[in-house]
Amino acid sequence: MVPEFMNRQDGRVRAINVFRHLAALTGLLWGAPALLAGPPFQLDDPDVIPYGHFEYYAFGNMSSSPGEIDTSGPAVEFNWSGVRNVMFHFLFPAGAAFPSDGPATFGLADSEIGVQYRFIQETKHRPMIGTFTMMEIPTGNPDKGLGAGKPSWKVPLYAQKTIGSWTIDGGGGEEFSNIAGARNNPFGGTLILHDVSKKLTLGTELFYHGRQSVDSRYAAMVDFGGFYTIHDPGFQLLFCYGHSVAGQAENYAYVALYWTRKGKGIDGFLARHLPRF
Repeated sequence: MVPEFMNRQDGRVRAINVFRHLAALTGLLWGAPALLAGPPFQLDDPDVIPYGHFEYYAFGNMSSSPGEIDTSGPAVEFNWSGVRNVMFHFLFPAGAAFPSDGPATFGLADSEIGVQYRFIQETKHRPMIGTFTMMEIPTGNPDKGLGAGKPSWKVPLYAQKTIGSWTIDGGGGEEFSNIAGARNNPFGGTLILHDVSKKLTLGTELFYHGRQSVDSRYAAMVDFGGFYTIHDPGFQLLFCYGHSVAGQAENYAYVALYWTRKGKGIDGFLARHLPRF
């Protein structure tokens, strides 16, 4: 566990310093060392999967904060790029909650839908830029600690640049919630990925989120992970583990099997099903 060295009085100052450090790190690394962010990491990216492709994740993850451990799994994520530079995102998890002051609960957790949109393409000297807006759907039971009971939204902005075998991804945004006791809070970070070999990619992520509730604190986390190609093309093992280095003590872990295949975009679907004149 990380020592609780930050008190509530200096929380805002330290949160501002975290953002300054993130900005400085991004500035130092942007012209240096693009692979995909997102799973297994906490930070997402603007890099839409190829047009007409599907991708699937079968995964489990764990997050812990003071007083509770939450897990998702078995869980599935499904993404589809049916429009150029746009990806549609769907996530459906089972979950469990292990509070320190009560019994463990199991069942359906909150689901997630989203749209990823890349509106600036990457060039030799320019990063790609886009957003990945998500909505949490209250499909879980809040009385069992398996859901929030109301929807919430994440509205971010991301940028990503690839140079050789290195990728840097950075950005963040705001999480909006009208749940009783919850707070709108910022989140963001920087991720560096490197192709160690044709099959193995490893990365390090610095991720930050603000106070998510009235009785919580911010957390800055360092995560280590990557993905291993089991069979090329499109079948991989994803893995990640992280721990907070500032703010409240938190842990994060993720493991998944990932695969992708080419399908048809909307124009291909229309070409097959609409009458020809």
